Amino acid sequence: MRHQLIRHGHGSRTWSIVLDRGEEVTTCLQEFARREVLGTTRFTATGALQDAVLGFLESNKRYYRRNALDHPTQVVSLAGDIAWHHGKQRIRMRAVLGDDEYALFDGYLLEGHVRQTLEVIMTEAPVQLHKGYDADAGLALHKQTADTQDTQW
Repeated sequence: MRHQLIRHGHGSRTWSIVLDRGEEVTTCLQEFARREVLGTTRFTATGALQDAVLGFLESNKRYYRRNALDHPTQVVSLAGDIAWHHGKQRIRMRAVLGDDEYALFDGYLLEGHVRQTLEVIMTEAPVQLHKGYDADAGLALHKQTADTQDTQW
């Protein structure tokens, strides 16, 4: 994994991150977030994966149904965020992947190994947002507090 800080100022940082063949996406991005002590962050990515595990949230059962893709795919769309939940950084990525038969696969990217390259643009927000557990949704969701209601980022 290679990275470069491409913007810094106004309480925010933007990084360009390139993952190389064979690297595991979730592990690399989690390690990067920990090393840089990232706060609330959004990111997008483009590239190709050798294999992937996508998850579909079974909200009534509160777990992800896993779908392993053991063939190469192109990243049609990958968007994610990093937020703090119970004092720890949590990463969440939503992906649409396409294969050579033009089939599309959609879900939360739980695991994936880079095929040739994966290019990520990651931008940290100037304010810290925290996630709280929403029992109805069975998920950790962003909480809006009085001091973040009018903050735009």
